[in-house]
Amino acid sequence: MQRETPSIHPIPSHPISISTPRVGLGRGMATLVGGYGVARGVTACAAGRGDGRMRAVATTSSWASGGKEGGMRAVRGVRVGRAWSRGVAWRGARARGGRRADHGAAVGYGYGRGCSSVAAAGGAVPGSGAGGALGVVKDTEAFLAAFWAFLRPHTIRGTILGSCAMTTRCLMEATPALVDWSLLPRAALGVLCLLAGNGYIVGINQIYDVDIDKINKPFLPVAAGALTPAVAWVLCGLLACGGLALAAAFFGPLITGLYAFGLFLGTIYSVPPLRLKRSPVAAFMIIATVRGFLLNFGVYYAVREALRMPFVWSPPVVFITCFVTLFATVIAITKDLPDVEGDRKEGIKTFATQLGVQNMAFFASGLLGLNYLCAVVLALVPGMPGFGTWNPLVMAGGHALMAAHLVYVTWKLAAAGFTKDAITEYYRGIWVNFYSEYLMFPFI
Repeated sequence: MQRETPSIHPIPSHPISISTPRVGLGRGMATLVGGYGVARGVTACAAGRGDGRMRAVATTSSWASGGKEGGMRAVRGVRVGRAWSRGVAWRGARARGGRRADHGAAVGYGYGRGCSSVAAAGGAVPGSGAGGALGVVKDTEAFLAAFWAFLRPHTIRGTILGSCAMTTRCLMEATPALVDWSLLPRAALGVLCLLAGNGYIVGINQIYDVDIDKINKPFLPVAAGALTPAVAWVLCGLLACGGLALAAAFFGPLITGLYAFGLFLGTIYSVPPLRLKRSPVAAFMIIATVRGFLLNFGVYYAVREALRMPFVWSPPVVFITCFVTLFATVIAITKDLPDVEGDRKEGIKTFATQLGVQNMAFFASGLLGLNYLCAVVLALVPGMPGFGTWNPLVMAGGHALMAAHLVYVTWKLAAAGFTKDAITEYYRGIWVNFYSEYLMFPFI
């Protein structure tokens, strides 16, 4: 099959000076900037070639030849990190040998001082005057992009949706007289507290998984070198201490104790000598406990306490806690599917490395499908727990739709032959269902 050739933008024949960015690269890709004239936010990629040469590929067509104010102006900023955060990702770009870039040029984060300018010889670099203000701004933007990636945004979305859905459910169960909108700032602090704990757990995992991530997830900031281990440790310390301080100051001893217990579980999951992620059973039990029980129970209890309502296990809350605990088990299983190569090299035993990707994908889909079947039965079969309290259209119809989506993503995975790209898309589909569950929950 003939290799797809990206459009090539001409590079000027006169000399240009290039400050080379330090960028986390997808496999089979390199990143550089070329060209001249006036352009903003121009990023270029290079499709790697077997003989080591590069072919510049401009990601924007806003190039202009000629000068301005007597000289060539610098391209203003590589801003790879910003492009990445906007979802500008090159997929399918290929290097000789057929390797695909994992996340295209956008995986690079534009980290490092050298990524701020490309200028023709004799040109002026805007903002390069006294104090290097432009460089400081770009360094700050690069750090923020790295920090955001360090927090693993897909887990942040799950935490925010879960806490907001549980809070909404509590408000729906409360009488109007008990609803106090002045508590909203406290609720926001609660979400911030949860996000800090989430950031600590995923951050400490990146520190100790750096060698594995260089194989499985080279775009993560610690593995890509965008954040040093020392900086990552500082961030983890700040997140853990900040989250604990917020819990102790605003949410009482029970919630603070549960929060500390969650941090402890996240620590022993990743940190030697225990490093329980090496045990498949212990790993999924930790993930299911933290994301299933602790999150849902903790938020529900804290909100009812703030509203001065006695704690009661209502049928919807019992359902979502059990449902999400089992769903978190599925996530714990499927998250290892794209990581088989690195896990095997580092001696990490997972169900996927021991039983095979295909078997575990089908098992995870079957387990989640059983979860959906139980939800439909609860809504439609008389005599089942909570029967008559559910909204059948949402409870039965919504879960039937999500079951259909699960079948679809599983079919796509099998049709694609369980390739790494297909496995990654399948895992994303699992998270889509997870988000959808919380979006639906207040209305079941």
